[in-house]
Amino acid sequence: MKRTFMTLISCLWLAIPLSAQSNKLIRELEGKRGALQKQISDTESLLKDTKKDVGSQLNGLAALTGQIEERKRYILAINNDMEAIERELASLEYQLNVLQKDLKDKKKKYEVSVQYLYKNKSVEEKLMFIFSAKSLSQTYRRMRYVREYATYQRLQGEEILKKQEQIRKKKVERQQVKNAKEGLLKEREAEKAKLEDQEKEKRTLVANLQKKQKGLQSEINKKRKEANQLNARIDRLINEEIERARKRAEEARRSATVREKTESKDKKSAETVTATKSKPLDAYSMSKEDRELSGSFAANRGKLPMPVTGPYIITSHYGQYAVEGLRNVQLDNKGIDIQGKPGAQARAIFDGKVAAVFQLNGLFNVLIRHGDYISVYCNLSSASVKSGDTVKTKQEIGQIFSDGTDNGRTVLHFQLRKEKEKLNPEPWLNR
Repeated sequence: MKRTFMTLISCLWLAIPLSAQSNKLIRELEGKRGALQKQISDTESLLKDTKKDVGSQLNGLAALTGQIEERKRYILAINNDMEAIERELASLEYQLNVLQKDLKDKKKKYEVSVQYLYKNKSVEEKLMFIFSAKSLSQTYRRMRYVREYATYQRLQGEEILKKQEQIRKKKVERQQVKNAKEGLLKEREAEKAKLEDQEKEKRTLVANLQKKQKGLQSEINKKRKEANQLNARIDRLINEEIERARKRAEEARRSATVREKTESKDKKSAETVTATKSKPLDAYSMSKEDRELSGSFAANRGKLPMPVTGPYIITSHYGQYAVEGLRNVQLDNKGIDIQGKPGAQARAIFDGKVAAVFQLNGLFNVLIRHGDYISVYCNLSSASVKSGDTVKTKQEIGQIFSDGTDNGRTVLHFQLRKEKEKLNPEPWLNR
């Protein structure tokens, strides 16, 4: 009977609606994939027909390349989901086989018990079995055996019914997962077809630009000159910010030394003050608040929000790289370029303090300090913050400029620094 009880417990455990697990997995995969799908759908509106001039075509190539990268990311996500569903299907097949084997075993045992009862079916035979006992205690044990065997047989019948229901549900669950797999396969083929069309469009655009090599080189040189002006200004402002921090730290140290001199009033202390005044400060010394903010910022690497509102495409990545298909076109980006919809706002990626707001070529640029990290937001048509303001994560700090001469192209140039060190922003952002 103990074994029978354990069998029943096992049966009840398997009776838990496992289909909920598969459905949950499918919902989770669809949710994650849905965010990427929405991102692609929203950013498709950013791919507009470009004019025939080199500058617009070059910008269009950057936007199209960004969209292709997003679509490749989405196809990769589909492939990963396919693998997860394949694993789930294999697990379901194994569970189904176990259930069917268990059902077969229970049916066999039930058949044996039915045959036994058939052979000893009469009440007289049961009574003879009980009263033929040699002692009162044996009589009691035989009575209990007859009663428990009847209960066991009933439970066996119930277990078979439960097992059959579990198998039915498991088959339904398996079919649901198979349907999800078939849907993913169709979706992947559709995305691959779209990707192929976009890559064909990109090859056509590159071919047109190759015919305009002279104008292309001139446009690249123009963009490089503008970028150099912007980066020089940013570098100078960051150096000034660091110098101000150094002076504040030095002044604080001098004040502490003067207090020490006043308290001690001895010659040795006075000599120490003189030596300290003449000794330069080797490194920027952060306040306790800045140190805490820096630590929090670093701990959020990979979790920081995108610095733009609404749908976006990253059209230019960090560092030096050649433009695919174009010879002698080398880009050197100190940050990343993010294209959004007209009306998109720049927003702070973390709590901090506005270190500087400046204009260059009629556009606004904002620097925000997060301890010893500095985020830089460029190409704004207006700024809603000023130097010294405290900002919060995701707070809007200005509207990104939309170029009316280039189909309203709206691009934020974003940089990230750790003091003077330039960082690749992408690993820090949550995409």
